[in-house]
Amino acid sequence: MSPVAVREASSDDLARAVSVQVMAFGSDPVMRWLYPDAHDYLAHYPSFVEAFGGRAFEHATAYVAADFGGVALWLPPGIHVDGELVESVLQSTLANPVREEVFSVLEEMDRYHIEEPHWYLPMIGVDPSQQGQGIGAALLQHALSKCDEASLRAYLESSNPANVPLYERHGFRVLGTIQVGSSPPVFPMMRAAR
Repeated sequence: MSPVAVREASSDDLARAVSVQVMAFGSDPVMRWLYPDAHDYLAHYPSFVEAFGGRAFEHATAYVAADFGGVALWLPPGIHVDGELVESVLQSTLANPVREEVFSVLEEMDRYHIEEPHWYLPMIGVDPSQQGQGIGAALLQHALSKCDEASLRAYLESSNPANVPLYERHGFRVLGTIQVGSSPPVFPMMRAAR
């Protein structure tokens, strides 16, 4: 398998990057719990992606691999998800009872989120037509090398149990399981500084 090229995404890449995330999370247990109807998913999930991971573009920590085969939206130390924007998007796009439960899930995610300086991975996705080619691994390795250079931890929440082994192969360990009401499980994971 040839090496996968990874580059920094620019603000001009935002629409394509969001499209990759929409494709990648189309069968994700948590994301489809949020938006079980296909029309609602396609109409509203792009706004959620921009709210949850969009700050990566502001801080030059959005990465594209294999000419948009995959995209990772990382937040560097000290930069956080825009919680107010996420809440606004969820309030305006989700139906009850999911809307009530998702805020409890987010509270639990905040409880697990580490406080020490770290890199945070809100979203990583590979176009389903290109999975199995090492794109996700290349995206992880690209940012984790920055973590290692600075001896910093990395943190993420896996919304799909099928992805946990990939993260474990890159040094992450599961900190617990978050599940509220009808929600699928979410797995907060941390990678120690190296």
